[in-house]
Order: sequence, then structure tokens, then C-alpha cells
Amino acid sequence: MARHGLNLSEAAAALHTSQPGISKQIRQLEDELGVDILVRHGKRVVEITEPGKLILGIAERMLKDADNLKHVAHEYSSEDSGSLVIATTHTQARYALPAVVSAFTQRYPKVRLSLRQGSPQHIAELVKTGEADIAIETEAEEFYDGLVLLPCYQWNRCVLTPLKHPLLKERQLTLESIARYPVITYDFAFTGSSPIKRAFDTKSLTPNVVLTAIDADVIKAYVEMGLGIGILAKMAYDPARDLGLRLIDASHLFEPSTARIAMRRNAYLRGYVYEFIELFAPHLKRPVVEATQRGEGSSYEL
Repeated sequence: MARHGLNLSEAAAALHTSQPGISKQIRQLEDELGVDILVRHGKRVVEITEPGKLILGIAERMLKDADNLKHVAHEYSSEDSGSLVIATTHTQARYALPAVVSAFTQRYPKVRLSLRQGSPQHIAELVKTGEADIAIETEAEEFYDGLVLLPCYQWNRCVLTPLKHPLLKERQLTLESIARYPVITYDFAFTGSSPIKRAFDTKSLTPNVVLTAIDADVIKAYVEMGLGIGILAKMAYDPARDLGLRLIDASHLFEPSTARIAMRRNAYLRGYVYEFIELFAPHLKRPVVEATQRGEGSSYEL
């Protein structure tokens, strides 16, 4: 019911059973535990009680463990086939992952690999709900509370301008010079604990952000149109393709960020998931990942 907004009819349809059957089972569970799980107004269920929320959390963990049992059996019957869902940002999917994906698919041609792109908050939720096996996150670590995080590599930012932009004539790029022009950057660049936000806040500067996007290619397109200058990951600049843009290194202005693998604690991972992680970050070998999942390596750093 919790997954269907406390709607009995929808829950019954999803379980291919009847509403009275579900109601009876919940009543029996409440009688056995000695607490009310649901708050009812007449025949309507309006909310979950406080003890009910705790019980629901335990039930969710039990269901995930049951799924893990199935995964174990499946791995040993079919070790080189299955699926792998990776949640990540557009920048990682477009610029950091292609070589890794190519190597992985050659090694495991029977594994169906899916990339789910989104904002940092969205990809964190995909892992927490089990819709993705792992996430590759680069910003907004606050969204990943409760997940295991393993550092992969550090990266920094650049400023992109149209050709012949006045900023290209500056002897050295400064935050003050950036703030003189309209800025185009990532959605999350000026939220939470972003290094970009911290840098400008330290100087008490408020840049004129005219457009934000989660897609680096969208940012580059609008910079090339002359709408503003872009602040984005340095890896997103491709000199062979971005012929209408110029790059100015900004690593001296912003603290580096760390790309991390995020996963649920104690989640069962197929053998090929560990291999994908190692392809992406060679220092993250399976024993390291497993130890961190068990809480034995949470302080691991690059």
C-alpha cells in the first residue's frame, strides 16, 4: 500500500488480489504485533502511524534481502548475463564513461547496460529505491546520505567563451572578471556546498546566472550562441568538436570535486558490477568495495 499512496484498490490490483484480502492481512499483522500500522477514518486509510513507518522500513529491507537471495542464485547459474543500471550525470555519461562502457560491453556482451541520466538528487533517489545498481555522482553529496560512497577521481572546471570574447584577453582569469559577464552553468552550481558557490561567496560576489542546465552540451550550445560564458567540467570541452568555443582553465579558482561511486549498503552486486567499478576506477578492486559496503572502509580516500 505504501508504494501506491495508501490506495487499497491500486495495491490490490498490483498484487492480483482483493481489497478485503489485503485489509485482513494488515489487521492480522497489527493484532500479532500489538500496534496499529495504519490510521483509518471509516473505511479509508489516511496515513501510516509512527510505529508503522518503522515496521515499513524493516519490511523494505527484508524485501531487498529476499531479492538478494534470488540474485545470488541467478549469478551462479548465469554469471555473464543479466542487467546493470547506472545512474549518473550527463557529463559523466557523455565524457567519462564511453571508454569504460565500450570495454565492459566487449567483456560482457550478454549484460544489458542502461544509463539513467539526471540531476544529483535524482540519481541518488534511483539508487536508494533500487532502480539503479550504482550511481556515479560528482556533486551535492548531501543527497547521498545513507549510501556507501567510494572516490574514483578528482576533476575541476573551466570557463568556456565564444570566439574572440573579451575574457580571452585577460592576463589571468579571476572571479571578479567572470562576474562581469552573464553566466551559464549547471543547475546545481549555486546550491548546497558546491565549490562554485563557495568560491563566489568567499569573495562576496553574485554572478549574473542567466541560464542553468543539467546537460553540458546544452550549456555549450548557448555559450556558442553568445548568451553568456559557461562554467562547467573541464572534461566536457572537446577541442576537436567545440570549434566555436574557447577554453580558459579555472582550476585555480575552484576547489576540485571528486567523482564517486554510490551504492546501497550491503546491497548484493553481481560479479560483473564489481568489474565495471574497477574498469572505471582501477584502485577500487572488489575486496575494497566489499569491505566498504560492510562498513570497514568508509574512510577510504584517493
